[in-house]
Amino acid sequence: MLKGKTAIVTGGSRGIGAAVADKLASLGVNVAVIYAGNQAAADAVCAKCKAEHGVEAKSYPCNVASFAETKGVVAAIKADFGTVHILVNNAGITRDGLLAMMPERAWDAVLDTNLKGAFNMIRHCTGLFLRAKEGCIINISSVSGLMGNVGQCNYSASKAGLIGLTKSAAKELAPKGIRCNAIAPGFIRTDMTETLENGPLLSMIPLGRMGEAEEVAEAAAYLATAKYVTGETIRVDGGIAM
Repeated sequence: MLKGKTAIVTGGSRGIGAAVADKLASLGVNVAVIYAGNQAAADAVCAKCKAEHGVEAKSYPCNVASFAETKGVVAAIKADFGTVHILVNNAGITRDGLLAMMPERAWDAVLDTNLKGAFNMIRHCTGLFLRAKEGCIINISSVSGLMGNVGQCNYSASKAGLIGLTKSAAKELAPKGIRCNAIAPGFIRTDMTETLENGPLLSMIPLGRMGEAEEVAEAAAYLATAKYVTGETIRVDGGIAM
């Protein structure tokens, strides 16, 4: 069903993004991996996709917060792959701190990357989707966007905004055959969460463990093939946001 399609995965050099790229590649999808700074890691993800799954894969540096850079990278990907069928907006950062003491730059950086970055990518990919008369957008949100989290007003706002963006985009684009969904991971074992692994937060998770990036990737693979699902947010969180 997906063999020969092309996917863009932002923040694809590690963690959830790398797992999503690998999972899609295992289904025959060619992948364009967008990274912010670690070219070696992004190239390693691409090499794995090519060697293990026999697909085309290439890495691209891009600051997704930049409207101009995202326009340029989408154009480059179109030139290399012909078109794009799947967009996974996974790029995200944290700048945690209490609301009363949060610097403006910490708010702006998180909203610009996590929320504006997704808008930028959707904006520039939509033309390709419209011409192809198909498209699948998957936004990686967070349970923090559903529940809120102390010390993460910027991150929670960006991830809640992603859910609103998902619903609006789904309604606008559905008549054109373009679907838009979100995934809200809970505490997933990645570089960003390694300090939480043995902390008190584990007791809040009904299933009693952190999730794996591959489990989020499974949800992304489902959404990539679920032709009658749009505007949905799937929690992959061990039950923490029930």
